[in-house]
Amino acid sequence: MKKWFVVMLAATVALSACSKKKAEDESTLPSAANADENMMGDSDSGKAMGLQTVHFGYDAYTLDDSAKNVLKNNAQIMKDKASAKIQIEGHCDQRGGIQYNIALGEKRANAAKKFMVDQGIKAERISTISMGKEKPVDNGTTEDAYAKNRRGNFVVTSR
Repeated sequence: MKKWFVVMLAATVALSACSKKKAEDESTLPSAANADENMMGDSDSGKAMGLQTVHFGYDAYTLDDSAKNVLKNNAQIMKDKASAKIQIEGHCDQRGGIQYNIALGEKRANAAKKFMVDQGIKAERISTISMGKEKPVDNGTTEDAYAKNRRGNFVVTSR
């Protein structure tokens, strides 16, 4: 009987130590309330160190004066945040075929990257990807909705 009591006591102590360790480990995990603090952010959401989304004309990947001004400001932010790296996502509106929009999105992302590099940002700090028409910010079918979706979204990949 004494032996059984010692075994049970040892098991109880071991289990309580495990539950304390688990509780301590769980306290270091981000909660739902602060989970967003761990995200790097993007310009579409306004959480990208001040970087702004650049917009394009219909069926175009050239940069107009408005886009160039946005990119100049983005380049200055990147100069101020010298360790930051970004990915530029090229997006299209919902019109056109999948392959066409993937190619157009790539041209848009690369045009924005080239401009940023011309402004003095090292190319290795900027990656590009085309999202085509797969991630619209506005699902509407108006010209205004389409214009919102023709964009280059700046995603912070490291600070």
